[in-house]
Amino acid sequence: MSLLILGIESSCDETGVALVRAEGSAVPTLLAHALHSQVAMHEAYGGVVPELASRDHIRRVLPLTQAVLNEAGESLAAVDVVAYTRGPGLAGALLVGAGVACALGAALDIPVLGVHHLEGHLLSPFLSSDPPEFPFIALLVSGGHTQLMRVDGVGRYEILGETIDDAAGEAFDKSAKLLGLGYPGGPALSRLAEQGDAKAFKLPRPLLHSGDLDFSFAGLKTAVLTQAKKLGDELPARKADLAASTQAAIVEVLVRKTLAALDQTGLRRVVVAGGVGANRLLREQLGAACTKRQVRVHYPELALCTDNGAMIAMAAAMRLQSGRQQANRGYAFDVKPRWPLDAIAA
Repeated sequence: MSLLILGIESSCDETGVALVRAEGSAVPTLLAHALHSQVAMHEAYGGVVPELASRDHIRRVLPLTQAVLNEAGESLAAVDVVAYTRGPGLAGALLVGAGVACALGAALDIPVLGVHHLEGHLLSPFLSSDPPEFPFIALLVSGGHTQLMRVDGVGRYEILGETIDDAAGEAFDKSAKLLGLGYPGGPALSRLAEQGDAKAFKLPRPLLHSGDLDFSFAGLKTAVLTQAKKLGDELPARKADLAASTQAAIVEVLVRKTLAALDQTGLRRVVVAGGVGANRLLREQLGAACTKRQVRVHYPELALCTDNGAMIAMAAAMRLQSGRQQANRGYAFDVKPRWPLDAIAA
């Protein structure tokens, strides 16, 4: 079986399109991908404006599709399946990708497949030059999601722990906003942290000794706010130290909980996926800890840590290969802005 799969991602503020080829049972191959980020447009508002995001997806998705086809040297007529992000995400943004995908499927008389956004992140390391093997522990740190999972195969996911309030990505972004670092805050805080002293401030590590694998970062955000107020006029001179201390607290919790998941399951392989997976300190500390334990760690390529079409096409390809799901020619569509990963259809 050889399938050419077009993937469309439009869940939030990035429009992504990609082409993946699936051959038999081999790991699918990424042929081309293109991505447009809306960061510059939303920066003036300090966050994503859903209506603006949806309108921009409408403008970008077809030109990006043509660019991907041109790069891959393929025609639209050669596509066998169109995959799209069905959820979770912003309802209006999801509807754009779903509508375009189903319209293309109907026009070409080919099947379509709705994909879970988080499953796309979860399987994105299979796009790397060093793809993982099942089973593994997955640390999923994407936007508003922080979860630890046992992954035994495509569609075979057991959630071991998850955030009970703010996720790690939200802790980065909200702390950055408190420090006046603008939008997007997470990358800005990480860059500033490289100039600071991570031991300058003693910030809490929420649920670090809870005995379970759940996360909580809302209290850390409050602690950052309290410390910033205490500093008062000194804050501008101490921002780098506070940023470094904040990042250190988040990363320590993520690393320690991931190691606890390895101990609990006895597995020897870790996959880190999602935007926070690009964080340099997280990669360094988790990598060092896992090396000591002789545990393999896999990441997506840096360019594929954020939302992208490649992960959606890859997830669709692996679902079809595994027989967990069939694409269909039913072009009436819905989206799922809230869609727990453990509720995904087999």
